[in-house]
Amino acid sequence: MKILVGTKNPVKLEAAKEAFELYHETVEVISLEVDSGVKTQPINEETYLGAENRALALKKLNSRESFGADYMIGIEGGIKETFGRWFAFGCMCLIDKHGNKSFGTSAHFQLPQNVVKRLLNGEELGHVMDDIQNEKNTKQKLGAIGYFTEGKMNRKELYIPGIISAIIPFLHVEDYFGVKP
Repeated sequence: MKILVGTKNPVKLEAAKEAFELYHETVEVISLEVDSGVKTQPINEETYLGAENRALALKKLNSRESFGADYMIGIEGGIKETFGRWFAFGCMCLIDKHGNKSFGTSAHFQLPQNVVKRLLNGEELGHVMDDIQNEKNTKQKLGAIGYFTEGKMNRKELYIPGIISAIIPFLHVEDYFGVKP
């Protein structure tokens, strides 16, 4: 099984590999940096669009460069307002070599107002968390979820269930895509 992942972030790459290894014995992950086409800090549906744009860009590269990938996955972290509160989450868009597409999301976790204010003013969650923790590149480590859960969950653990959720339609292609496996 060969998958293209639209990032160089090791946390996202490891999450994709571990999720696909639940279904396939051998998984090769190829990391390609592609543009999301959305703001650095996506808000609401921009998060889905960013993940989709990454997966579509990978599909084009897969065809043009003959990588021979079975799946292309775009992963985008964003924030979403629901029920008068702001939540951080990851969105995953998965496209197979035939063009079938699905989405999955990670768990959503509520953000404090001081963080939300900065994000709505254009800052990226990773940079805000770096500042709060007085560290560098926390998004390639525990991430915001690691900080807010006091280390009980990291960003990779947050993303794996979202990727599994995106895989679901490909386990039942006739039900979701109307084609026989």
